[in-house]
Amino acid sequence: MAHTTALQSVPSTPIKKWSQWLYRAFRLNVRPTVKVYHGFGDAHKMEVFGHVFKVSPFREDKFSSRVLHNSLSLLRLFMVKPFRHAVVELDGYGLTTITDEKGFFRFEFEPSQLPEPGWHTVRVKFLHRKYTGVYGEGKIMVPEPTKYGIISDIDDTFLVSHSSDLRKRLYVLLTKNARTRMPFSNVVEHYRLLARGDNGKPRPFFFVSSSEWNLYDYIRDFSDSYEMPQGIYLLNELKEIDEILATGQNKHESKYLRIARLLTKYPERKFILLGDDSQKDPEIYHKVVRDFPGRIVCIYLRHVNKANLPSGRRYEAAIKNLGVEICYHTHSHTAIEHSRKMGLVNEDITP
Repeated sequence: MAHTTALQSVPSTPIKKWSQWLYRAFRLNVRPTVKVYHGFGDAHKMEVFGHVFKVSPFREDKFSSRVLHNSLSLLRLFMVKPFRHAVVELDGYGLTTITDEKGFFRFEFEPSQLPEPGWHTVRVKFLHRKYTGVYGEGKIMVPEPTKYGIISDIDDTFLVSHSSDLRKRLYVLLTKNARTRMPFSNVVEHYRLLARGDNGKPRPFFFVSSSEWNLYDYIRDFSDSYEMPQGIYLLNELKEIDEILATGQNKHESKYLRIARLLTKYPERKFILLGDDSQKDPEIYHKVVRDFPGRIVCIYLRHVNKANLPSGRRYEAAIKNLGVEICYHTHSHTAIEHSRKMGLVNEDITP
């Protein structure tokens, strides 16, 4: 998990004191915070990215079955104030950049020496004359030399979310927490099997979603609690509290751009795509197959929305016509059997 620390003077005016009390009541951190997400790279280019916040929620340390507790915990994730135009430095590399209007930063650089496969720790400092000792720590993944990589959606692909129904989606988000949300039956087994390469080395896993960066820790807590494969999370742009009703409901087209960036980043590697038919995955994945011929070895598409079945079948046929194998399934055990027949899982390795 990303590590943050910060120092800040205490406001002295009555209005600010009232604001401080309100922030404490909602367990919000009013000190500048640097959050570094899992990055990725190879011998040619490394990527480190994250956010700088003026106000952000403290990490959830207590999980409850109470609806009110879970509702407040979810709302807190959107009670953020990004630090716009903040200067940050990638520690040890002499690189600086400036955050955008959403407080987001990205470093892209060529490593001076070939990095070993695995996870490497990085640290990002916040450079400001008023605040000192503000930094965030994260990890950057250099993939093992496996033949395939995995790119998966999150909501309604492995995490039951009701993405196509705003009322149901908000109900689940507001009444459940990262420990009480449920994955689809057998999906964890499928992902663990896919994560293992022919040589026993882990395949790189990328989770690309329309969910916002606000939900990063929430999704990570869920994935870790079910021991999902470790991977890189590429989410949608940050939202503030007045935009919460639109969570996960827009900018699906950016998912295509993030997938295309991964395929361009790793040109020698083929990929397995996993998604669902609740929103735009069939259309997006068809476009990926069309625009990157020979790069997708197989697609797993979960059927969760009855109304989208005719459209899903059309995209299934279109993808097959482009010469790519696709498994349009309702249950993960069907996908597991398909992966076995395709030789995509190693039967000698326990998931």
